[in-house]
Amino acid sequence: MSIARWQRAWVTGAGRGIGAALAEALAREGVIVYASARNREELDALAERCSRLAGSIVPMPLDITQKADIEAALNGFEKEGWPELVVLNAGTYQPFSAQAFDEESFQRQIDVNVNGTVRCLAPILQRFTSQDHGHIAVMASVAGYRGLPTASAYGASKAALINMCESLRLDLRGTGVKLQLINPGFVRTPLTDKNTHDMPALLEPEDAADRIVRGLSGDGFEITFPKRFTYWLKLFRILPYRWYFALVGRATKSGRSS
Repeated sequence: MSIARWQRAWVTGAGRGIGAALAEALAREGVIVYASARNREELDALAERCSRLAGSIVPMPLDITQKADIEAALNGFEKEGWPELVVLNAGTYQPFSAQAFDEESFQRQIDVNVNGTVRCLAPILQRFTSQDHGHIAVMASVAGYRGLPTASAYGASKAALINMCESLRLDLRGTGVKLQLINPGFVRTPLTDKNTHDMPALLEPEDAADRIVRGLSGDGFEITFPKRFTYWLKLFRILPYRWYFALVGRATKSGRSS
């Protein structure tokens, strides 16, 4: 699908970071973007910033952990017109070590990153499969490839999304529904600002958004970048545990290598 065929798009987590940059990039190409986030002020600021672009931003405040919010958004689509493209980008991140392992924080990240995505995805899949067309992209992360220090909750949530999308991609073969998976490396956002370790090949949100738009315009399943970094992580996926723990432990200076 070329970008010219996206008249409308829905982007969750669009208040800041990658989501805001992606919504702006799509609006620049003439797309009407329904932008969702919990913070209305951020969405209004995004709409104002994009007011002179070829497309437009339609603020749609909602919390993806609240099913009623999602149902209200879908009812709005019934009246205004359904988006051809849906990018489920909303997520959260709170790093903690084994010594500070916290059940509440773990469950919060699972509820937002996994359950929140599924709450949006289920009715979208139902709609798109019934009409036999539509384009869905799910934001995961290379953190879901293998375990990383202080990312036991975040990595687990992203690994779940990766596995889910791989399964759905197989289920959707032969239909008119296009499903893609987005696995970015490090991008400068309020979430990655929490990291205290080095972030190799760190990208700005605008650069990430441009790469995502190019990927969405193509036919590949996975959109991952920057490849000079993420392909090394792909290699790590096939390493034996002894080598993997030693290399990652040395690189991040975390714990004892095994």
